[in-house]
Amino acid sequence: MSFHAPLIIDIAGTTLTEVDRCRLAHPLVGGMILFGRNWQSRAQLTDLCLEVKSIRPDLLIAVDHEGGRVQRFRTDGFTHLPPMRALGELWSQDDKGQPGSGVLKACEAATSVGFVLASELRACGVDFSFTPVLDLDHGESGVIGDRAFARDPRVVSLLARSLMQGLLQAGMANCGKHFPGHGAVKADSHVALPVDKRSLKAILADDAQPYRWLGSVLTAVMPAHVIYSKVDSRPAGFSPRWLQDIFARSVGFSGAWSAPMTCRWPLRARWMAAHSVTQKR
Repeated sequence: MSFHAPLIIDIAGTTLTEVDRCRLAHPLVGGMILFGRNWQSRAQLTDLCLEVKSIRPDLLIAVDHEGGRVQRFRTDGFTHLPPMRALGELWSQDDKGQPGSGVLKACEAATSVGFVLASELRACGVDFSFTPVLDLDHGESGVIGDRAFARDPRVVSLLARSLMQGLLQAGMANCGKHFPGHGAVKADSHVALPVDKRSLKAILADDAQPYRWLGSVLTAVMPAHVIYSKVDSRPAGFSPRWLQDIFARSVGFSGAWSAPMTCRWPLRARWMAAHSVTQKR
């Protein structure tokens, strides 16, 4: 049986061209992803989102808007959000005589970040941000770096859950990325094809743990454009073994898959995949 997953495309400027309108109207297109080049002001972004929705109300308007280095809109009233590592560092900062206070402050701060992030985007008509990052900070990956909450998968999971609660309070879903983990490889998958030589057992026991612990609250997952050579010769985002066999067995997931963007893809497209499996109860 053939299957066609909806495509999320981008545009070149701050307004739609006739070509953009024709592409967005195509039934195999599921939405549009925004970048910094599509931003001029809050009013312009709001008008752009309204025009996209006028073409098809069901189109998803998405953006990579995490905080820190990866925040597409930073001016005209948008809050400068901290990198996720700042929340991980707050976790370990206990007040004098109050052990554990840093944990509580970090979780509360993560919820606030999620709420602000989603509220400001939603106010302009953006539906969805590809966040949170669930990669572990191994100190190896420059492209991940301070985008990761921490090295400990337990800290990452609890802070990500808190951030997702803030997103939910503002009416936004979440997307955990990059399954099963991009933090242990140096190469940037936007311009290269990283290879992780660890065993499946090692990956599942460490980097993939947040996906298992958050399986009941994740609404979407973006797999890594990384080859895990002891598991499969294909990158995780193009591997039925990773997406259907391993993830289904170790986590259980009924949300959407978002395959990673690479510069080599025409239109810098993202495929929203259809690997829907039965969620464990």
